[in-house]
Amino acid sequence: MERPKNTQEKVTFMEINLIGFNTAIGRKKPENIINQTAACPFCDRDNLSGIIDTDGDLILLKNKYNVIEGADQFVLIESKVCHSDMPDYSAEHMHRLIRFGVRHWQKMQDSGKYETVIFFKNFGPMSGGTLRHPHMQIVGFHSLTEHLTFDPMEFQGLTIHEENGVDFNISTCPRIGFSEFNIVPKTAEPLDTVADDIQIAVDYLMNHFNKRCNSYNIFFYQEHGILRAKVMPRFATSPLFIGYNIRFRPSNLEDLRDDVRRIYFDGKPS
Repeated sequence: MERPKNTQEKVTFMEINLIGFNTAIGRKKPENIINQTAACPFCDRDNLSGIIDTDGDLILLKNKYNVIEGADQFVLIESKVCHSDMPDYSAEHMHRLIRFGVRHWQKMQDSGKYETVIFFKNFGPMSGGTLRHPHMQIVGFHSLTEHLTFDPMEFQGLTIHEENGVDFNISTCPRIGFSEFNIVPKTAEPLDTVADDIQIAVDYLMNHFNKRCNSYNIFFYQEHGILRAKVMPRFATSPLFIGYNIRFRPSNLEDLRDDVRRIYFDGKPS
């Protein structure tokens, strides 16, 4: 059917962050979560390249497989021990890890080279990660709209514990759906308390939450210069979220809050 003449077409653009992914590089990335016999490049510490900084076991280096177009990718190796993770770390190591990561995340933000810098962790086969060795990632984007990366409402929740001005809660407005833990400090100072709460959230998800849970993500954000962290278990994502952006809030949030309190905070002031 022929369009009527002199009719102006209205073009509407979605307000989203759309970034290119280099599939040719992606095919070359090592993977040993599914293929468990594959060698771990992070265990071969003598042959690591692109090292930027170290602090004991911690190593920050350039990502050899820069699959995100228009971005600079970095890897933070957390430990020498390949089959370890945050629940295994001493408090001192966990504190040092979060301080080290946040310092370099902040340094990249302050460099002026990037519009947005993100800091996150994938762990397990459902997380989007490809290597078992515990590590985090920092990515600097030359063009990325930060206000589209999160909504402050996603950090509201039922308080599990509050200490040193840090609200550790379970989200009442989850980002994807179901059970998500938030760590929300009032100032930039109490990083060790933030690290403690992240460690507790990860330990709960991997050891007490659901016997099928073998994966999680940690995401860091900044709101008005103050850090926010979100720890979420990963399962198959709801098709209603993927197809229609429908999020689910579980009916047992109070039970989950009380369970975390019972395991980790009984006897401590709330």
